Formats: sequence, structure tokens, C-alpha cells
Amino acid sequence: MADKRRKAMRPTMDDIARLAEVSKPTVSRALSGSPLVSPEKRERILQVAREQGYAVNRNAQKLRQARTNTVAVVLDFESHRHGAIGDPFIYELLAGVSEALSVRDVDLLLSPPGLNGLDDFIDLHRSRGADGYIVLGQGKREAMFRELARKDIPMAVWGAVMADSGYCAVGSDNFLGGMLAGRRFLELGRRKWLFVGNTVHDEIRLRYEGLREAANASPDISVDLLQIDMMAFAETYKKAEEYLKSGNRPDAVFAFSDTASMAIISAFRQNGLVAPRDYSLVGYNNIPPAAHFAPAITTIEQDTNMAGTLLVEKLMQQLDGARPKSVTLPTKLIVRET
Repeated sequence: MADKRRKAMRPTMDDIARLAEVSKPTVSRALSGSPLVSPEKRERILQVAREQGYAVNRNAQKLRQARTNTVAVVLDFESHRHGAIGDPFIYELLAGVSEALSVRDVDLLLSPPGLNGLDDFIDLHRSRGADGYIVLGQGKREAMFRELARKDIPMAVWGAVMADSGYCAVGSDNFLGGMLAGRRFLELGRRKWLFVGNTVHDEIRLRYEGLREAANASPDISVDLLQIDMMAFAETYKKAEEYLKSGNRPDAVFAFSDTASMAIISAFRQNGLVAPRDYSLVGYNNIPPAAHFAPAITTIEQDTNMAGTLLVEKLMQQLDGARPKSVTLPTKLIVRET
């Protein structure tokens, strides 16, 4: 009975309109932020609503609007062991997206459960669960994203920027990143290079191809590939140890991420190899710990703040009916101890 009495006492929009001495549609416009209501009148209505304890039913509001003002942000859980993402870079990227969405007063729906295949993406969008998608990491889903683009599902993807993908992507110049790492090894006189990463991922494949292109500058340089199936510290450490136990001794290593670089440094040190004395190393992403690791990691920088802003901007342009172009962000080498 007490719950029923409390519900009956809750103020309605009619109550707010009566107390603010305006019409009910004006209250609705003020609560939704409509520019049709003057700032002074909106503030007066909001003040009355706060005093009366009126709460906006956001779900009902969304159903009345053309958009839900919700964006689904999808992470690449499949590429990480047991679906646990431990790379700080992803969360820096997520923070940039979250900030850009909050400025626009848009809700963020993080990787909804069961969002795995093409039909899941289509169903969530058509059921108005989200206006569109921001995807952080293509992973092995490139074919699915191309198909989503053909279905006109609004989407902005962080990853490899490719001319024939058919969807809007934002990413660094991965091929150039590989070239920059290779040029650094050439400057240091290194001859036996190792690339660590899963080249099934387009971003990582392009970094490997860039490294190989740089290696073509000298006929006596060899480039080995150590495939890492799962993007996890423990997996990288294990694979690096196995590689060394096979008798391999590279004098330069280019890793797919800074987190992977830390695993490599640890595994190599366990086997008596210390950077930069015995080998040079370049990571990728320039996460904050890379500068404070021992030794400090030379890396390829990606601008996560700019990336988050651009991903949101590109998605919003699609929601407004435009077809924005993909963007390649500046890519640069940050030289440190390794």
C-alpha cells in the first residue's frame, strides 16, 4: 500500500506545467532541451521540476524521438584470452569516445551481451537499441563489417583504414608505423629482425608489411615472424620464451603493442637478453606506462583523444545522412631507451 501511495504522489508533467504556468508541450520541450524554449523559461521549468522531484522517463522519451541518443560501443573481446581485455590502450580509446559522446549528451551502451554476429548487429539497430555503432578494433570481423556497411547500418570503426572496406574507419597509418620501426633498426645497425603479432588482423598485417618494406633497403636483413593468436601479456610472454628456446636470437623486435613489448622484455631478460644492449625494440600505441617501464619503451604513437573525437564525429555525420570519409591519423616514432 505504501508503494502505491508513493507512486500516486509522484508529480506528473501536468503538475509541472500547472506550477510553472506553461503548457504541457512547453514542459516536454524544456525537459528535452529543445531550442524552441528560451533559456530563461527552460531554467524556470527545470527549477520547478527539481523542486517537485520530477524525474524524466528517459526510455519513454527515447521511444517518442526519432533517435534513441544511444550509441553502442563494441570491443574486440574475441582477440583476447577468455574475453578479458588487459591492454590499457583500448581503455584510453574508450575514454576518448566516452568523453566525446558525453559532450553531445549521448548515452554509451558498452558491448551489449550477445552482440556477436551480423544478425545481432542488425537486430539491435532495428529494434532501436542503439542509433549506431562505434567499434574499437576490427579483429577478425572485417568481412562482417563490410556486410554491415552494405546494409546501411551507421558505424565508425577504429582500425586499419582501407580504401575498399566500404565503411568509415579511423586509424593510424599502420604501414608507416612499420616503416618507422624498420628505419630505426637500420639506423642502429640491426640485421636480424623479429615481428611479433597476429597478421590475420589487418592493422597488424600492415605494420608487418611496413617493417618488411623497410628491410628491403638492405639485402643482408632478415625478418622473422612470431604469430601471437591472443592479444594477452601471458600469451606473448609464453610465445617469446618458446621462440628463444628454439635457438633464435634476434637483434631487433617490433611488437604489435606496448603491452606485448613489456612481455617480450620480461621473457628476453629471463633468458639473459637485455635491451638495448642485446637487441633493440619498438612497440606500438605509446600507452603511459611505456615511458616509465624499465627500460623505457621506444614506440609508435597513436592519438587516442583525437581518435575518440573523430569516431563520434564520423558516426554523427552518418546519423545526419552524410557519408563521411575514413581518416588516417598522424603516426610518429617516440624514441626512448629500447
